Amino acid sequence: MFGPLAAAGLAAITLAAASGQSSTEDATASPATLDQTRLTMGKWIETQQIISKERSEWQQGKELLLSRLELVKSEAVVLEEKTKAAQESVIESAKKRDALQAENDHLKDTGTQLATAVSAMEAEVRRLFVMLPKPLQEKIQPLYQRVPTDSAATTVSAAERFQNVLGILNEVNKAHTEISVSFEVHTLASGKPAEVRVMYLGLAQAYYVSATGEGGIGRPGSEGWTWEPSKAVAGDVLRSLEILQGKHSPAFVPLPVNIQ
Repeated sequence: MFGPLAAAGLAAITLAAASGQSSTEDATASPATLDQTRLTMGKWIETQQIISKERSEWQQGKELLLSRLELVKSEAVVLEEKTKAAQESVIESAKKRDALQAENDHLKDTGTQLATAVSAMEAEVRRLFVMLPKPLQEKIQPLYQRVPTDSAATTVSAAERFQNVLGILNEVNKAHTEISVSFEVHTLASGKPAEVRVMYLGLAQAYYVSATGEGGIGRPGSEGWTWEPSKAVAGDVLRSLEILQGKHSPAFVPLPVNIQ
């Protein structure tokens, strides 16, 4: 089969041949007819070359477009996979965010509860501090100074506040299970202050004796310790102190105790 241009060229050749046959009746052929035939053949050949070139270029263009189309398709698949992975990541991130938010809310609630609890404990410690013996008050003073006076306005963390309270209570519990001796100044029966040796039985009772043999009894109260002279206990207190010092063998020593 021939294309349109090829058919046109072939028709031109046919016409030229027919014209040549009619001319054989004449004795001499026309030179103009030969030139036209050559020109027609040249144009036909040129047309065929143009068609072949365009066909080749079209085929190359088609292959290029097909390769680009395949590339776009592969990129679309990759993009779709990435989009799906990104969506899954967003969903997972949302789940983690919700879990963290729930945990944060729980921690806030727990922190509020802890702050309320430690505030109540601090109030109890402040009430208890007044009732402690002076030697113990001096010992726990560094921790007691850290207890905020206004729990609602403090910027100290609940954890640190708990540590302070627990440190104070540990010292208080330890002192309550021991017999301790200290030197203090108290007012004697004569009304004059003097240095005495004080023996504390835990945090519930205390006795003192002066260098001149005057004795007294101390008891804790809501406003602090109260002391009263007592001549009757001076000898027993002195004996108890000497037993604690190892100067006498352990023995039963009767001392008055007021239990509330």
